[in-house]
Amino acid sequence: MARPIVWASGILISTVLSATSASEQVASLFGLGGSREKALFAAGAESGSRVVVSADLRGHFVVHPTLDGKRVRMLVDTGASFVALSHEDARLAGISVSARDYTRPISTANGIVAAASVRLAEVKVGDIAVRGVEALVLPPGKLSTSLLGMSFLKRLGGFEIAQGRLILKG
Repeated sequence: MARPIVWASGILISTVLSATSASEQVASLFGLGGSREKALFAAGAESGSRVVVSADLRGHFVVHPTLDGKRVRMLVDTGASFVALSHEDARLAGISVSARDYTRPISTANGIVAAASVRLAEVKVGDIAVRGVEALVLPPGKLSTSLLGMSFLKRLGGFEIAQGRLILKG
């Protein structure tokens, strides 16, 4: 009788973990994700600041930076050339783009997509702020999670990944 319960529990847990936001919720239930949020805001002074981000249960680094003062959930992606915003996140951050603004062809994992070029006045992760960051907004439904890409990361003092942690250096 215990085997079906264990089997069903395993299926339930793996289904829940298949969604990033759900995996973060499960991690916080077990006390695995709480230190990440604290580490994001425990960084030092502006020029020598460091932000430490722990990997989530899927091994991804998720941050909640402010874009022009508005908080957005983003996946850190060193393979993305630019900060890439979903249409929905751009709207939440107060960035308005219309259908005629999607003129820049970009190559994505799902093929070529026309994106809108924007410049963010400020992207801030913890105490690290970068001004004038080039970004792309993708059309509705083309990007499920916004990406904190190299147009932000290359302007830092550096970054490294070690022992399941991402360290951003101001």
